[in-house]
Amino acid sequence: MQTFSYKTESDIVKDEGRNRFSRDTDILGSGSGKVVTGTVLGKLTNGGKFKPLAPDATDGTQIAAAIILQHADATAGDQEVVNLKRRAQVVLQNLVWPAAITAAQKQAALDQLAALGIIARMGV
Repeated sequence: MQTFSYKTESDIVKDEGRNRFSRDTDILGSGSGKVVTGTVLGKLTNGGKFKPLAPDATDGTQIAAAIILQHADATAGDQEVVNLKRRAQVVLQNLVWPAAITAAQKQAALDQLAALGIIARMGV
């Protein structure tokens, strides 16, 4: 029997602002590939679209700016998505990070999210 693992927004968000105040509809930029729920995103300085966090980048995506709350495929084109962007509590171990991220880069990203009011805690 095959086992599937599929995260949903409730696996990520444990507390947020009333009436979904913590969320916005944004654009996931083309070329982002297949992005899964819980991926930490950066925001392009030029154009304001979101892409997966890239700590070594210089285009704005090196700064954590949101957490995507749905699966999306932006391989060949922009996609409209729902992002968590403010005042929320999230499950740290369910966040999705770049493969080669260092502990220092991850801590910097968590600090950037905390500045937005997004607090990551273990096993919330």
